[in-house]
Amino acid sequence: MASERSEVQVRAGAGRDLEALTEIYNHYVRETAITFDTAIFTPEERRPWLLSHPEDGPHRLMVATDTASQEILGYATSSPYRPKPAYATSVETSVYVAPDSRRGGTPGRRGVGTLLYDALFGALAGEDVHRAYAGIAQPNEASTRLHARFGFRYVGTYREAGRKFGRYWDVAWYEKGL
Repeated sequence: MASERSEVQVRAGAGRDLEALTEIYNHYVRETAITFDTAIFTPEERRPWLLSHPEDGPHRLMVATDTASQEILGYATSSPYRPKPAYATSVETSVYVAPDSRRGGTPGRRGVGTLLYDALFGALAGEDVHRAYAGIAQPNEASTRLHARFGFRYVGTYREAGRKFGRYWDVAWYEKGL
């Protein structure tokens, strides 16, 4: 059992993380409208996603682990915003925290999302990235607060942009200058 004083380390994601990262993501696929994927993934199906986030460059994968147990607590990514060349200096960012590691979850593991974004934006500081964007399926107060804490500002909402669990969901869009 993790101590209430357990430390969290954030590092670049690696191949050895694939199974745990897939498990975290699949939780959100199955249980929430936070992602609009509707079918769970195998680790092999997620491998191209992992490989699209190298240790350098504008498209990063940062992983938070418990230093004692090495359990993966969550991850943050910066991914291509859109495929057209003129968007190359823009990224879309995401954070996924293991269900038992979210704020209000296991004692001693508060602020995992904040630690992940600190590391992600620190890693992006030396890259040719001009803007970060985040789409947040609504409602999601925790994600909205996290993004506001990092200087994202609201730019608009796509109404009923996705259908999951038999209903339509709005997506609020936020941007941050880098």
